Amino acid sequence: MSESNTEYLLACQERLLGTEQGVIRCTAEQLADLDVEVTLPLGLITGQSLELAILRSKCLPDGVNREQLLGLRSLLGGINTEAEYVMLSSAAQIAIWYESFRYCPRCATPLSLHKDEMAKVCTGCGHHQYPRISPCIIVLVRDGERCLLANAAKFNSDRYSTLAGFIEAGESAESAVAREVMEEVGIEVKNIEYCFSQSWPFPHSFMLGFMADYAAGELRPDGVEILDAQWFSVDDLPNLPPKFTIARRLIDRFFAEQGVELDSGSALFFPAE
Repeated sequence: MSESNTEYLLACQERLLGTEQGVIRCTAEQLADLDVEVTLPLGLITGQSLELAILRSKCLPDGVNREQLLGLRSLLGGINTEAEYVMLSSAAQIAIWYESFRYCPRCATPLSLHKDEMAKVCTGCGHHQYPRISPCIIVLVRDGERCLLANAAKFNSDRYSTLAGFIEAGESAESAVAREVMEEVGIEVKNIEYCFSQSWPFPHSFMLGFMADYAAGELRPDGVEILDAQWFSVDDLPNLPPKFTIARRLIDRFFAEQGVELDSGSALFFPAE
């Protein structure tokens, strides 16, 4: 067990545990009363001694009821700083990785934690399994004073956002941008420009954010992933993604290019450039 001043975030069955008051934290003393399988360091968190505790059972700390628990999106919606985002994103992805890779993907031998790295090791064939990261592109397409936003099948009917997709094996990020835009809405783009990135813990994506300009074609949503796509001006906008998303950061950058003064709650810890 780590030093007594260490605080622990809790996870159980791939789920980071938190309520309306935020992610649940425990002291070493409180953790002693819980059914803990393993504790793992959160190496990206600086300035505090913080680890992730994976629980074997659903037993929660005193004063916390299961009905109070929130999903990860709700927890992220309540954060105020980039440091909080990094903390939750890192912890959530480590929890998913730990649960998802209990057996070697090569020979099915149970995996053991590496003694020096954030990894699991197979005692049968020696395979090392690190936390999974899946690269994706996300892009805001511009056409003068308009930007392209789409309603995806996984969204509520009034939510519109940028286009996104996974990078395929052997593909560059820029090629993925052009391909995904064509596949999802049927248009060509040009002037593809990398802007910024974001780790996205649903479940282990790494988003590379781009801006691109409309080149040719008519909007034709694929009807499977994208149900509707439209051009919007800054004066006529749908329901946009929440402030903690890279999609919102791209949209806010477009707003800034149009001379819009962003309010303090917009892309709070990702100020538009």
